[in-house]
Amino acid sequence: MNQQIGITSTIPIEILYAAGRIPVDLNNNFMTDKDPYSLVDSAEMDGFPRNSCAWIKGLYSVAVRSGISEIIAVTEGDCSQNHSLMEVLRSRGKRVIPFAYPSSKDPNLLKLEMERLMDRLGVGWADVSRAKERIDQIRRKIRYIDEITWRSDLVSGEDNHIFLINTTDMLGDPDRFERKVDIVLNTISNKPHLTDQRRPRIGFIGIPPIVSDMHRFTEGLGARVVFNEVQRQFSMPYETDGLVEQYLMYTYPYDILDRINDIKAEVLRRRIDGIIHYVQSFCHHQIEDILFRRDIDKSILTLEFDRPGPLDERSKIRIEGFIDMLRDRKGLRG
Repeated sequence: MNQQIGITSTIPIEILYAAGRIPVDLNNNFMTDKDPYSLVDSAEMDGFPRNSCAWIKGLYSVAVRSGISEIIAVTEGDCSQNHSLMEVLRSRGKRVIPFAYPSSKDPNLLKLEMERLMDRLGVGWADVSRAKERIDQIRRKIRYIDEITWRSDLVSGEDNHIFLINTTDMLGDPDRFERKVDIVLNTISNKPHLTDQRRPRIGFIGIPPIVSDMHRFTEGLGARVVFNEVQRQFSMPYETDGLVEQYLMYTYPYDILDRINDIKAEVLRRRIDGIIHYVQSFCHHQIEDILFRRDIDKSILTLEFDRPGPLDERSKIRIEGFIDMLRDRKGLRG
């Protein structure tokens, strides 16, 4: 039996590890593929419409090309196109397990969803609790890396993004992932924690960007990316005793107001000067930009992208102009 099991979004990986399974985040495999653009093209060759989300098309192609036969798809609290993706994957011979985050945030319903998954994988609460204790050890270290990102100049926004995003599956091997984390922590411990207050401080909100160089380009202009909103939520940034409580505090699958309150708190804590909101073409999350602009009292630059690849020239100009505006407001030009 192939121990790998694909996931289309963040789910309670503690259950998978307790069951001796190896989670593989198909999103991460899509974006780290040597040619993610070709994965989108391949899905369109198989009939996916051009005006559907590139993430969905990438997930489909990764799932089909991989040797993974079983996939957990989030059917509530994630992409609205996941139901259709599930049906297509089933038609390609994949075993698909649904998992839903209840929109009501009812702890009993969430516990029921977890127990359904546990029953499917043949594992109980005792083993899951032990798996949570192990994974929590790593998550505490990731929280420290995230803290150092905004407190000092020792961790770049891009490295922050990479570590946070990899917590969705712990690279399929928590021990190996922890060794990578420890290397960074050992490097940090030997350097002074200094912060250049002259650099505009940027928060990224929205789903992780499909473009490959957004963090690098933004920080190359002299700004500091000190907040990756959804990636941080993937890492389970709150210390909790129980698994149900942990995934109730995870803001991404629930009411947008939970996310807005979290963003506003982090804007204050991280002293953020401006926000870049990444939106994916043909994604329902685009509509959330209305509420972000209404409720968050910071300048927001909204950037929309369709396919994977580097930043286009128009987007680079818009980011440059945004950073220059923030510099002017801080009195750092002229």
